[in-house]
Amino acid sequence: MNKVYIDGQSGTTGLEIVKRLEKRSDIELLRIPEAKRKDIETRKTYLNSADLVFLCLPDAASIEAMDLITNPDVKVIDASTAFRTSWTYGFSELGFKEKIQSSQYVANPGCHASGCISILYPLIQKGLVKNTESFSFFSLTGYSGGGKKMIHQYENEKTIDLEAPRIYGLNQHHKHLPEIKKVCGLKKDVFLNPVVCDYYRGMAVTLNLEIDYEVVFKTLCDWYKDASLIDVIKTQEGMLSANTMAGLDCMKLIVSGNECRCTIISLFDNLGKGACGAAIQNMNIMLGFKEVEGLNIK
Repeated sequence: MNKVYIDGQSGTTGLEIVKRLEKRSDIELLRIPEAKRKDIETRKTYLNSADLVFLCLPDAASIEAMDLITNPDVKVIDASTAFRTSWTYGFSELGFKEKIQSSQYVANPGCHASGCISILYPLIQKGLVKNTESFSFFSLTGYSGGGKKMIHQYENEKTIDLEAPRIYGLNQHHKHLPEIKKVCGLKKDVFLNPVVCDYYRGMAVTLNLEIDYEVVFKTLCDWYKDASLIDVIKTQEGMLSANTMAGLDCMKLIVSGNECRCTIISLFDNLGKGACGAAIQNMNIMLGFKEVEGLNIK
């Protein structure tokens, strides 16, 4: 039985992965004693005793943790931004499944980046848009994406400004931009306007293009036709809620518009396909389980 260890199991992402994995009987989840979770030697023992390690840590701490791993057989999935432009990128539906399966180190995608890349990567690969163009994304997320401090603020210390959507990343240097540019092979940085809102979980990432929406719909349908966790839907009516996919590990791409202009919206859970669900999906691939094992897809 594969042994799995989560370094940083007390954070938002770590806790969510623990909650998912402790229900599974096909792995052994290694649990470090609470009193020892910051003890270097104890952590080192756990890190090197596992078949696969999740790093649910800040960037600098992930880099330090990698220095503690001396066992050459340990596989690692990192949830930080530290290795996203250097390790194998953990988004199997882009055609990366075989590479993830054979890799020792996999970088879990960022939540905003997952939405942007799920839309843009296939369109570039299919030649619908060029990697030399400029792209602008609007990304709405629930406050759980901000971690423990933001969750506490919204749920226990809410001020009037938290009742309205809040735009951030105003300097256009959001930490997810490098991976979007690298994975999509872009020549220019994308514009990203992230917005956090007063609901717990769920994301809606939007891209507008001057293309017939029917063409975009057919292109995305073709790209994701074999994907177990991504559905492509066409609509021109109604309203879309950013928390539609809350609690699920799958993703919906909504294509709307007309023959001249197209809006593509990626709907998913920032803690699901945008973080923990994607990490477990990558673990399943790396350890030889069914890709959707243990995932919430209904």
